[in-house]
Amino acid sequence: MKLLRTEIAGMLIIEPKVFGDARGYFLESYNAKAFDDAVGFEPRFVQDNHSRSTHGVLRGLHYQLAPYAQGKLVRVTQGAVFDVAVDLRKSSQSFGCWVGVTLSSENHRMAWLPPGLAHGFLVVSESADFLYKTTSYYAPQAERCIRWDDPAIGIEWPALGTAPLLAARDAAAPLLAESPLFD
Repeated sequence: MKLLRTEIAGMLIIEPKVFGDARGYFLESYNAKAFDDAVGFEPRFVQDNHSRSTHGVLRGLHYQLAPYAQGKLVRVTQGAVFDVAVDLRKSSQSFGCWVGVTLSSENHRMAWLPPGLAHGFLVVSESADFLYKTTSYYAPQAERCIRWDDPAIGIEWPALGTAPLLAARDAAAPLLAESPLFD
């Protein structure tokens, strides 16, 4: 496994070893010991989620407030997405910074997002299956969203040639300056 550190403190891009031949490929998508060593602690994953979205769907930027904040280990098993994290931890040197990375069934990359980050993705293939493990259960009372196109954050989303497809709550999300954050 190859680990790539990002501009956001604690966030990692993970490139697993892929063993392929004429029959296909094999990769280890999760190994608790290797993952714990990589992040420097032992996160406890409590929920696995799977979404399928079509081209141009943008989900996010979502997060949950403490004490329900979620760490997420994310990957794509079919298709491709532009995956984005935004640091919402006011005490972090990378507060307000964003990192974007293409996750796909071709590159097998994964991303680890520690608690305190907002998360979103844009489907850049015909469709995409997006899987993620979380360290806290879904808690609707703690769920929040920040506008995907907030100029204060300045995310450089890939051009689609058309507006992204958004859920009503994502289209109506407040700006970062109007949102509850983490200390």
